[in-house]
Amino acid sequence: MKRSLLFVVVCTFVLSTTVYGQPEKKITNVDDIPRFTYDVSNTVIELVTSEEAFTPLAKQVRADIENLIETYEIDDKTTFKSFLNTLVLLDMLDENYDAALAGLDKIRELQDKPASKLMTGLITGSIIKAQREVGKTDETIYKETFSYRLAKAIEELPWLVIQEDIEGYKGRMEVLSENFLRGIIQSQLEPAVEHSGTISGDMANRVISMRYMMHVVLPLKNEIVAVYGKHIAQNQVEKDNIWDDREVVLTEEQDCHPVVVAIWDTGVDTDVYADQLFVNAGETINGKDDDGNGYIDDIHGIAHTVDQEKTPELLYPMAEAEERIHEMHTMIKGFFDMQAAISSPEATALKQKLASIQPDEVNSFLEDMTRYALYCHGTHVAGVAVDGNPFARIMVARFTMDYRTIPEAPTIEMSEKMAQNYKEVIEYFKNNGVRAVNMSWGGTLRSTEELLEVHGIGHDAEERAQLAREMFDIEKNAMYEAMRNAPEILFVTSAGNENDDAAFEDYYAASFDLPNVLVVGAVDQAGDVTSFTSFGETVDVYANGYEVESYLPDGERLAASGTSVSSPNTTNLAAKLFALEPSLRPEQVVNLIKGSADKSEDGDLLLINPKCCAELLLPYKK
Repeated sequence: MKRSLLFVVVCTFVLSTTVYGQPEKKITNVDDIPRFTYDVSNTVIELVTSEEAFTPLAKQVRADIENLIETYEIDDKTTFKSFLNTLVLLDMLDENYDAALAGLDKIRELQDKPASKLMTGLITGSIIKAQREVGKTDETIYKETFSYRLAKAIEELPWLVIQEDIEGYKGRMEVLSENFLRGIIQSQLEPAVEHSGTISGDMANRVISMRYMMHVVLPLKNEIVAVYGKHIAQNQVEKDNIWDDREVVLTEEQDCHPVVVAIWDTGVDTDVYADQLFVNAGETINGKDDDGNGYIDDIHGIAHTVDQEKTPELLYPMAEAEERIHEMHTMIKGFFDMQAAISSPEATALKQKLASIQPDEVNSFLEDMTRYALYCHGTHVAGVAVDGNPFARIMVARFTMDYRTIPEAPTIEMSEKMAQNYKEVIEYFKNNGVRAVNMSWGGTLRSTEELLEVHGIGHDAEERAQLAREMFDIEKNAMYEAMRNAPEILFVTSAGNENDDAAFEDYYAASFDLPNVLVVGAVDQAGDVTSFTSFGETVDVYANGYEVESYLPDGERLAASGTSVSSPNTTNLAAKLFALEPSLRPEQVVNLIKGSADKSEDGDLLLINPKCCAELLLPYKK
């Protein structure tokens, strides 16, 4: 899980802008991307709904992006696609359809994922065809024509390649409404403008996306959901699952050794795994630090609060929301079911709730979803990491993310406290014999910049970028050095769910190139790359990250998708290797996992193969 805002930020009128950079400069990492700053004189909702307020901003953003593309050589495809996409949205809003189609062709050429290449322009192209054929004078005829064109376009695409994208987009569209978008603007976007009276280039791009969604796509919501729903119903062919045949299950009868696996996450319900817990023999539950290691009652692990203070509570705190846990579970299961195009009572209940939601109710809804996800995340991850391994011993290492849509403003002081905790947590792992650590999360530079902007910190986007980099590096460097100084521990981390280059974006720990760090991306049940997974040269292997079932607190089970589950699937394999042969060093385990992996059909990805990996282990066994 990334430290980032959940939804986009929108804003208003532009008076001035500044570009930072030199002609002919090459963009090779996230710091090289020029930062733009725009002055604002209207509210966000006025910008999104008013042509008069929006037009000056649109003109300046277009000019800046076009100048940037002409001036800079952009190495990163994701960044280049983002700029091109903003131009396409502006062209669509201006009804400049030839330019929009040309832009979509360029984006399509840059797509590496097969599904993304096929899906690029699917809806936009159908809108353009309907506009050109019948116009919008008669709304009924326009929508019928759009539906026909969209259905024809989707029929020509291979279902097994686009399935996940179609199901996911349908689910996201079912969530959206004008009230929902207005609620996001009201609770999360307006505060950014109120603090500083300016917006960054990133926020300006999101303004454009919000306006496009509200004025062009949302009016076609029912048609999109209907066409996609019908196509899903007509193609009820499940992909083959490649993972069952690759599975390795250890039994208690085997000659194996206990292995301590740390779940560095948002907390774990230890009652769910009562028979598979790490036990600190020097500690008892008495409110004291019996073994003098600085932690009270750390029988099964350690924890820190959102303020980076030590606490004995190993499960994410729900506080006053405790009584609404069942309601939250129903909502998040409904959301996951909608994303997977599963018709369930929970999905139906969520649709009914969202159909009547008011703008001032959106923020509390989103915060409930986030809070429950954080409450469940570590427990779910733990179950994936130890499945089929009775020799695994779970050590909990809880950190606490803020569930609020606008968390507290980041500070140098807080970054220093986080950095110190990173070092102390890894030292705790070293002192207690941890062999493998699962990290289904990471730190991001952009999310720090976003939070600074929301809180009005920094004179302009350039200053915020510099301040964010200073904070980020304090945390990142501390983690890097602590991991480098723990060569006996294997750290398995998720690549991220941002569909971007983890190395370019400089995520920690996904950008680390260390012999004891294994970075994992996500594929689906058939081994096809997912639409959400991040990628790049630091991503070592890919594992199943689609609809993976595991336990939640209190023992319920839920299927979830993301690199948050592909990472523990790989930790699971590493822990089994350590159990089978405890003399293995982390770099040997990494070599075994990569050396036994299968190449994807296009040859670009390494898919873990537990069964082959266990067979490859034989020469290492003493």
